[in-house]
Amino acid sequence: MRSWRATASGEAFAAALADLIGRRLGASAAERERFTAFSRDAFRSQPDLIEAASHDLQAIVHRDPAIAGLLPPLLHFKGYVALQAWRVSHWLWRHDHRDAALLFQNESSNVLQVSIHPAATIGSAVYLDHATGIVIGAHVVIGDEVTILQNVSIGRSSELPTRSPRIGRHVYIGAGASVLGDIRIGDFAKIGAGTVVTSDVPGGCTAVGNPARLANCAERVA
Repeated sequence: MRSWRATASGEAFAAALADLIGRRLGASAAERERFTAFSRDAFRSQPDLIEAASHDLQAIVHRDPAIAGLLPPLLHFKGYVALQAWRVSHWLWRHDHRDAALLFQNESSNVLQVSIHPAATIGSAVYLDHATGIVIGAHVVIGDEVTILQNVSIGRSSELPTRSPRIGRHVYIGAGASVLGDIRIGDFAKIGAGTVVTSDVPGGCTAVGNPARLANCAERVA
């Protein structure tokens, strides 16, 4: 049996998503066609991108009680479009189209206020809620089922070594939080609004404050 990605509905979704990215990022007809063409090429070459896009869309419906269907977030949620534009830029980056990849990042930052470096790694079923002001740096790793609210920064710190955070699965990062440096955020952890995290957060713990302190851990954390 063929994967749903090879079906007519899968192809139609890929075409619609490529057109949506082009329309949101392109300021002129020529720019819209350029972004759409890059997106079509990425989706055709790596159908997994469409599967991830489907999981991202379903994640919004599952986690946002104000949303009752798939069409509103597809058409109107800039965080969703920005994430799919990043998926295209990541594909371009890995295939040595670095200038095109950075063009996607730049226009997504300018138009959608979401800046995700093409060298980052992001799983599926990820939800960028509200999305304005999200910055994700190069080499950041983000797992599946992660929710990130507005004005969140995830990237390197000013100290050496300049390595980036690794975010586990099912992590929630509240509005205005900063996650910086060579650190790991464990599965099912929660980062409170405005929290500044510069050290590891064990799985299942909640980090709050500046600097972050741990609470609600399943086991006592020293």
